[in-house]
Amino acid sequence: MPKEKRTTKPSLEGRNLNLARIAGTKDQRNCRHIRAADRALPMSNKINPKRREPTAAAVAAGAGTGATGVATNTSSSTGTSSAGNTSSANTSSSSSSSLSSAGGGDAGMSADLTSLFECPVCFDYVLPPILQCSSGHLVCVSCRSKLTCCPTCRGPLANIRNLAMEKVASNVKFPCKHSGYGCTASLVYTEKTEHEETCECRPYLCPCPGASCKWQGPLDLVMQHLMMSHKSITTLQGEDIVFLATDINLPGAVDWVMMQSCFGHHFMLVLEKQEKYDGHQQFFAIVQLIGSRKEAENFVYRLELNGNRRRLTWEAMPRSIHEGVASAIHNSDCLVFDTSIAQLFADNGNLGINVTISLV
Repeated sequence: MPKEKRTTKPSLEGRNLNLARIAGTKDQRNCRHIRAADRALPMSNKINPKRREPTAAAVAAGAGTGATGVATNTSSSTGTSSAGNTSSANTSSSSSSSLSSAGGGDAGMSADLTSLFECPVCFDYVLPPILQCSSGHLVCVSCRSKLTCCPTCRGPLANIRNLAMEKVASNVKFPCKHSGYGCTASLVYTEKTEHEETCECRPYLCPCPGASCKWQGPLDLVMQHLMMSHKSITTLQGEDIVFLATDINLPGAVDWVMMQSCFGHHFMLVLEKQEKYDGHQQFFAIVQLIGSRKEAENFVYRLELNGNRRRLTWEAMPRSIHEGVASAIHNSDCLVFDTSIAQLFADNGNLGINVTISLV
């Protein structure tokens, strides 16, 4: 009696799980997954310093207008894979066709590819170097350091380098993480981090240096935030005003802040007193634009101290609030003077600074 002929299916052992997903049929690739546009924006990890309650005020006077304003003064501390070119029966050939067609074709298929790199914990992208667990599941480097087991299969986290997925990643364009704020850029992973650090669509932080405010949002909501949450900051009109900082002899680190509005834009004037070196207090004065760096290039500001037949002047391009003032102060890229210089221009503990904004 003839023996029954049996057929066996090839073992899946050793087959790369993620490449098998890439090689799946069109129906498989249309399965539900988390799209990049639906990913939650990562929480900011920045830690803001504690600051004291307001202790004094800065009086800003419009030159020749008699207009005055009081501003809060607080302390401070320092590609696409073509469905017709893939085969679910041959992982190797399917991964090859995926690589060759990445970067062109249907946009929905490109999203399918990028979804394979989404971290199951934070939903950010898993970028090279890519490590997988023993079952082939991926997790980003940031989350991996906080885990004791694979979040997908609960198996042990092995230090297995997934070179195949790294090769796929080098041919896929990823969306900017600030796409929720309007950025439409798609970049290869080697350019992604650098772009996101300077992306004009990234959320703006509260520019007020005298408060531990954690607000962040789009540019068009910055002024609304300042008017609602920092009502003590006065805004004066005109390109030429006088900023009078009162009680400059107050001990400790102190900030004086006011707003200036001209040429259809808003500028924040900041005067900080801090101990940059041991026992040596210094004043730092700077102007920043409530706008982007590109917009700031259209203006120049001048700060001037006058009195007792003396003059001290600083002129520069205003900084965008995207950049902030911390780096400028650290690099002394602003008007800098110590307490002895301040006394030469002060009158009964009050210091007047002429502020002029001009178009380039």
